[in-house]
Amino acid sequence: MVIIGAGLGGLSTGCYARMNGYRTVMLEMHELPGGCCTAWERGDFTLDCCVSWLLGSGPGNEMHQIWLELGALQGKRIRHFDVFNIVRDRDGRSVRFYSDPDRLQAHLTEISPADAKLIRGFCDQLRAFRKCLAVYPFLKPVGLMGRAERWRMLASFIPYFNVIRTSITVLMSDYSARFSHPLLREAFNYILYEKHPAFPVLPFHFQLASHANLSAGVPEGGSLGLARSIERRYLKLGGEVVYNAKVEEVLIEADRAVGVRLTDGREYRADIVVSACDGHTTMMKLLKGRYLNEAYRKLYTRTIQEPGMVFPGYFTLFLGLRRDFPDGEPCTTHLIDEKLAAELTGIRHPSINVQFRNRHYPELSPPDTTIVYATYFCDIAPWRALDEGPEQTSRTRGGQELHTLPVRHGRGYYAAKRRARDALVRFLEERYPGIGDAIAVRDVSSPLTQVRYTGNYDGTVLGWQPFVESGETLEELVKKHGPGVPGLADFYQSGVWATTGGLIRAAAAGRHVMQFICRDDGREFTAWTDDSEPPPIHVVIPVGMSPDAPVPGSPAKADQPDAALAARRAEARE
Repeated sequence: MVIIGAGLGGLSTGCYARMNGYRTVMLEMHELPGGCCTAWERGDFTLDCCVSWLLGSGPGNEMHQIWLELGALQGKRIRHFDVFNIVRDRDGRSVRFYSDPDRLQAHLTEISPADAKLIRGFCDQLRAFRKCLAVYPFLKPVGLMGRAERWRMLASFIPYFNVIRTSITVLMSDYSARFSHPLLREAFNYILYEKHPAFPVLPFHFQLASHANLSAGVPEGGSLGLARSIERRYLKLGGEVVYNAKVEEVLIEADRAVGVRLTDGREYRADIVVSACDGHTTMMKLLKGRYLNEAYRKLYTRTIQEPGMVFPGYFTLFLGLRRDFPDGEPCTTHLIDEKLAAELTGIRHPSINVQFRNRHYPELSPPDTTIVYATYFCDIAPWRALDEGPEQTSRTRGGQELHTLPVRHGRGYYAAKRRARDALVRFLEERYPGIGDAIAVRDVSSPLTQVRYTGNYDGTVLGWQPFVESGETLEELVKKHGPGVPGLADFYQSGVWATTGGLIRAAAAGRHVMQFICRDDGREFTAWTDDSEPPPIHVVIPVGMSPDAPVPGSPAKADQPDAALAARRAEARE
């Protein structure tokens, strides 16, 4: 089996392929695993750009089993904050979205007693979702369930039928408009950090309930550490990864995928090809638009170009600060005015999310320093209008072809990056005085940066949007045809473009695609957890406390001595 891409979808596919006896080689155009789940170094700081919460990081649901099968969490400390997100308006008023429904209800009612009934209804639904998470199916795709299995699955949802029905049929934008208090009316749209106009209430309940169940924390070592853990699991299982290897074409003979050709002319022949890279690249470049039936062709040539069909990209600013900012909150969405928004090229909604990232991952920066991570949802079109060169290029260095090296952009592009960077620094300085003088490292990226490193369509990090035509069409096609392409044998898709959602969906897609492959090969699928390291330890951190401070009554392990923490920092950098 050849697997294209070493993001989480590809790594997951590789792990489950090895568990089921398939010989595998994974081809990745970058020099690191993880795809969008990554980090990079700038001086003494490791800048982590992905995991702000990881669904399935705690037990009591099928998501958690997948991470344990992939060896992603074992031996790690999982940090949880008692506040999922803070939303602060332009006047400085804030809403703390506690994931615990009792605390959330009390806090929201204190802000707006007039909305007590609506608040109680939202929190009652959240209480129901905390129980409902245990029956959500992640281990087996619906398309492979027999009639009896489907009925059992549906029966398990009967106690939660009303809460699911009411939360999936009402958009959050409509639900939030019911509040009489203007702060709540606006803030509810930003619970999940950015505004998601197409999202119903259901995903908000799902994330908050997972967080309340200690199953949406952040894993020690961060995003690249998560990817490296799964890579180690894959290699221990006997898999092979080739980095700096960019696939140019899927080789096809007699309507069967028989291997791939790289940009340097090398060919890898195989019985099975799995593409775990960007879906548009897979369909329109690697397959050159062949084997697309009417539904797939519409999806990848027309629907994908319509507004809101794929997740937007991000503009990202990292600041490495020379000193600690103890008042910095783990996560706050700031609603901003039009003047600031006008300086932020491509901004989709007037808000920025600011995380003091060292609260999540203290091992990724030196002691008594701070990492600030500021982002906004960003359209790529305004950035492309400022660009004058290619978005990706391959160059040979030291006899090896490299594919993610910097490319030359237009002057307007760099000016827009500086303008956005400076505007965000001024904004942060107003709210956290002293930041400007403490800056040791600045790092800025746009959706075009994402394209350069991953090739993702329009710089998206998540692919298809759920709850709209694109995501719903994709899910129906996978149910009908499996994760392959009609008319092309021995070819499959994996990762977020074969489903809808985030990291857990990418990991689950690897499990699912291998179940389809095993079915097609007449094999019985098998999987097991990695027991070579101890299970993860969970720590709850009240917002405002150090991420390494002991919490009374929490299952935290003892504070680590300086030498141990230094060792973990070194391991994270590896």
